[in-house]
Amino acid sequence: MSIRVILCDDHALIRRGIRDTLSDAPDIEVVGEAGDYGELRSLMRTLSAQAGADSKDSGCDVLVLDINLPGRSGLDVLHVLKDEGTDIKVLVVSMYPEDQYAIRALRAGAWGYVNKGSDTPLLVEAVRQVARGRKYITPEIAQMLAESLSQPQTEAAHEKLSDRELQTLVLIASGRRLSDIANELTLSPKTVSVYRARVLEKLALSNNSELTVYAIRNGLV
Repeated sequence: MSIRVILCDDHALIRRGIRDTLSDAPDIEVVGEAGDYGELRSLMRTLSAQAGADSKDSGCDVLVLDINLPGRSGLDVLHVLKDEGTDIKVLVVSMYPEDQYAIRALRAGAWGYVNKGSDTPLLVEAVRQVARGRKYITPEIAQMLAESLSQPQTEAAHEKLSDRELQTLVLIASGRRLSDIANELTLSPKTVSVYRARVLEKLALSNNSELTVYAIRNGLV
């Protein structure tokens, strides 16, 4: 029986690339695609209904999820699915480096984390492993997990930021204007300004220049 996969990424070209990669595998079938949280929920309801009202089958085995979605982020989606107790296993595939979001994603309920720049066979193997009910982590993530267990007292200040605050920090440090960040995250400029203010306060910083220096020193950009 094929592994049924849903793709959720707001970039159609990236979805197409992932779909083509997975579809080349004889044991994987992409059963649906979504560009944001709303489309994802609608698709999940449709697949569940097709599986049968009396069935526990959700119609999907693995959700391949991007973090940087418009509106509710991929991390938000993870929290929702975890709270609902869904049987769908989530594999996060993101452009963000592992040291920025991998641990957060795993703590939020992801079964694995793969960088979009990874080799094609790695993505296919990750989907297969997650579908079998096994966590998929790279050696780099395993090292980070080991360090977090052995040195919990050295938690960096940015680890205390919320998911949205961390996103805002990374985007500002990458040179994005607040208006650009607002558009990318589908938020109002005022809301982004609030997140920026919280980041500055929590990190004891004064301006965007100090924020950028902090991000660079901590390997966030």
